[in-house]
Amino acid sequence: MSTHNTTTSGLTGLSKLFLLLSCIFLITSLFTPIWQIDLDAPQYPEGLSLKIFAKGLGGNVDIINGLNHYIGMKTLHNEDFIEFTILPYLITLFAIACLLVIIFARKKGLYILLGAFVVFGIVAMVDFWKWEYDYGHNLDPNAAIIVPGMAYQPPLIGFKQLLNFGAYSVPDVGGWLFIGAGVLMLVGTVNEGLFTRKGQKIKTPGAIACIIMLSLSSCSDAGISPIKLNTDHCDYCKMTIANNQFASELVTEKGRAYKFDDLSCLLNYRSEKSHKQCVCYVNDFLSPNKLLKVDSVFFIHGDNVQSPMGGNIAAFSNADSAKAFATRLNAMPVSWEKLSE
Repeated sequence: MSTHNTTTSGLTGLSKLFLLLSCIFLITSLFTPIWQIDLDAPQYPEGLSLKIFAKGLGGNVDIINGLNHYIGMKTLHNEDFIEFTILPYLITLFAIACLLVIIFARKKGLYILLGAFVVFGIVAMVDFWKWEYDYGHNLDPNAAIIVPGMAYQPPLIGFKQLLNFGAYSVPDVGGWLFIGAGVLMLVGTVNEGLFTRKGQKIKTPGAIACIIMLSLSSCSDAGISPIKLNTDHCDYCKMTIANNQFASELVTEKGRAYKFDDLSCLLNYRSEKSHKQCVCYVNDFLSPNKLLKVDSVFFIHGDNVQSPMGGNIAAFSNADSAKAFATRLNAMPVSWEKLSE
């Protein structure tokens, strides 16, 4: 009888481990920035950054306030946000709830916790969007610079051009920890769902691994943007991209995509901007609309390749095609490591 109760209402040790990790992630998120909004512009080559912590703002707040004053946007002050008073308590409450579910070891408690956490996440993002909307639309009519019809609402997530500033809004360390905590709660819930009502465990341990892999892989190509022929411009040489066979793309660690008409432009841009943690993509020479990661393709280099800006490098998805075109064009195979030197 006791065994039946344990399997039908109690939590497994694996689920308790997931909840303990969730608790640790949530507590850690209190001391790390949850979100970041980065601003890039020609006059600020190193960029400006607004860091949003659970307890307040950080980063280049004073500089951003000074710039925004000219276009009539509100200045940012911690005391203007009730969220910075409430949020630390709410995150702490969820961390405590994780411990309580571990102690009392009830599936129902885990299900309620996950549901409440999802609702909290949705409400938090809606609140964040409303703040951004007010911040970008409620402008001082007596501002020094007024652009008729222009609003300055930052993106909720991703990239947006605001006059000469590029704005990037993405989760920071604390935000990823917060998301990770939710994923672990979900995995724990799925783990508990692997038991039948009769208390017989379904032997499908791969299901949990599958969920984790799907969660990770969903972000693997985050930020990649299809290259629009004869519309997009090269972010290095500023020429219109007119030949997809040689087009390439760089996605920064912040998720912004830069497009290039020649791989040499990407390499020069990457070197000058010090984007060492970026992910680079190239179009397959034989399938021009198919962007591939550079570590999975085969390159050839030679004068007869004749790319738009003289880089004369072509990429292929398989070794046989690369070898055949190298022979036809009197080109040499070259590795990505060599190109990146």
